[in-house]
Amino acid sequence: MKKYSGEDDLILIIAANLRKIRSSKGLTQEELGFRCGISKNYISDFERGRRNITIKILQKLIEGLETTPQELLKA
Repeated sequence: MKKYSGEDDLILIIAANLRKIRSSKGLTQEELGFRCGISKNYISDFERGRRNITIKILQKLIEGLETTPQELLKA
C-alpha cells in the first residue's frame, strides 16, 4: 500500500480530481453543490485544500458527479 508523505496528500489528490472531473463535465461549483445538497463555498474550500470532508460528503460528491470512488482517489 502506498504511503503518503504528508498528512494532507490524500486530501489534495481527491480535491484535484474533484476539480478536474467537475470541470470536464462543465459544472460550476454552484451547480455541483446544488446536485449534492452542499454549499458552493464548501466545495470551493475543499478544492483548494482548506477543508477536510467526511465520507458522507464524499459519497454525495461521487453521486453528484456521476463518477466512481476510484476516479476521485486515483493518484
